[in-house]
Amino acid sequence: MKYGYIRVSTKEQNPDRQYIALEHHGVSRENIYLDKISGKDFLRPEYGRLLLKLKGKDLLVIKSIDRLGRNYGEILEQWRKITKEIGADIQVIDMPLLNTVSGHGDLTGVFIADLVLQILAYVAETERTFLKERQAEGIAAAKARGVHFGCERLKEPEGFEIYYESWKKGEMSIRKAAEVLKMSHTTFYRRCREQLEMQGEYVKAG
Repeated sequence: MKYGYIRVSTKEQNPDRQYIALEHHGVSRENIYLDKISGKDFLRPEYGRLLLKLKGKDLLVIKSIDRLGRNYGEILEQWRKITKEIGADIQVIDMPLLNTVSGHGDLTGVFIADLVLQILAYVAETERTFLKERQAEGIAAAKARGVHFGCERLKEPEGFEIYYESWKKGEMSIRKAAEVLKMSHTTFYRRCREQLEMQGEYVKAG
């Protein structure tokens, strides 16, 4: 049996592209599970129902590995649970090497997929470490220039990183991003400037 899993980070995001991709790969709509929730952990209602459905020799299809989650440590654990404990296969559409179904009748496909996933986890962890170092250096440099960060500010609203990156790439205006996040555009811009400052990048206007 083929199953599909879709995750979008916010209720405003459209899952249609993922639905189309999964259906193109032979997954029927009734076998697709959708969560509209952050990928920071696996405490998701539809994902939990999916795990209860999966059995040995079933195939789970996802569009990209980040739709499964953002934390590679937890992705590795879920990958092990699905492929080793349950005995199902996984196919990642956007990365053909992450396909545990072997075309040669042996363990080659599983081995390659596990190896690629381990490499991705290492790269992701290295990038997180590098980002933290850059942020620390940016904060130190800002303080040396006399910038005061004041009291600890409130936690960013859910989805802030996504819209911050969209703004940074020029894909979305400040006002539009702030409207979606239900923030004032001045607050959103101030948070964006703080992120750029911590990452040691130049603050761009607009």
